Amino acid sequence: MKKTILLLVLILFGIVTVFMSSSVLFDWFGIREKEGNYVPGIVWANFVCGILYLVAAYGIFKNQTWSRFPLTISVIILIIAYIGLFIHINNGGLYETKTVGAMAFRIGVTALFLFITTKIFKK
Repeated sequence: MKKTILLLVLILFGIVTVFMSSSVLFDWFGIREKEGNYVPGIVWANFVCGILYLVAAYGIFKNQTWSRFPLTISVIILIIAYIGLFIHINNGGLYETKTVGAMAFRIGVTALFLFITTKIFKK
């Protein structure tokens, strides 16, 4: 049950992440304009992590212990991007204030995905 819920949430989160970040990067449906002062490095990090979420979901679906690896890489990418965001902000770069909270949330959610995946495959 826990595995099925994780799998569904991870797939949904991955699809939404890939769609939204690619929409900003490639300006699909005019979403880029609606995002305001986005930071390209953050959007690229989210895009890559969205793909990694889907790879991890595939691994979980196939009962593969390596599914922890893409989630670990995602946490590392997000932390590096978060540090980069603060450097960008301190250098006077434009950004949306919601990005700071959204990145903290994304790091926490990804770490939770990793924690649950690790618990599932320890059994």
